[in-house]
Amino acid sequence: MKKLLISACALAFIGYGLSENIGTQAANAQTGTLVLVANGEDFIRQGFVSKDGWQIDFDHAYVTLNQVKAYSTEPAFDPAGETPLEPKQTVALITQAKTIDLAEGEENAEPIMVTQTGAPVGAYNALSWKVVPAQAGSAQGNSIVLAGTASKNEQKIDFVIGFNQELDYTCGEYVGEDRKGIVQAGNMAQVETTFHFDHIFGDNSLPTEDALNQESIGFEPLASLAQNGQLKVNQTDLEQKLDQENYAKLQQALSGLGHVGEGHCRS
Repeated sequence: MKKLLISACALAFIGYGLSENIGTQAANAQTGTLVLVANGEDFIRQGFVSKDGWQIDFDHAYVTLNQVKAYSTEPAFDPAGETPLEPKQTVALITQAKTIDLAEGEENAEPIMVTQTGAPVGAYNALSWKVVPAQAGSAQGNSIVLAGTASKNEQKIDFVIGFNQELDYTCGEYVGEDRKGIVQAGNMAQVETTFHFDHIFGDNSLPTEDALNQESIGFEPLASLAQNGQLKVNQTDLEQKLDQENYAKLQQALSGLGHVGEGHCRS
């Protein structure tokens, strides 16, 4: 009788263990990993020529991200419209401010990996984030810091430009060569915060009449503020020293800085 009881208990324990293991596997089968990357694109990694002919090369491009969330929405969120984002599923990727240097790595480096977290299976087709002033480190007091060298003809300017404006972006689906944000069971998927710095400086490879060049300030207005080949300014300096039109363009460019690949954001 004792042997029968022991055998029954053992089978029950094994059955419970199998049931628990199957339950765990089933739960795991419904999750994957969502990876957040930040990308300054070739403008930051390789440098570029501004609309007014300045070759700009970056040593650092600090941005401080906070409150980054990925969403699964249906229907898709349209950042160009006025309808609010109504997510079916939300994954918090960053809940505390984190500073990233978009210029980190070689010319052909991949976008910067910021963080990763477990996420339910699904298509994450919207993203929101804030750019906030850093509380410490190389970017302290600024939400964005650009440091590097600008050159034109015989002129060369070493620059450090800080912006303390807080930015808030709500974006639709990533637009690029590949789809992003599709989380499958047990696999990894990316979502990307993308920063288009040509919106500030313009792009010499585009026609002068292109909307991007018409709406950007270029580098010349900044170069005029340099002394002895050095330019170190913050946003307060720029507000005081740039003419009203260029400062308004600069503020608008910062608002339009955030993208998801080539996809647009509401700011």
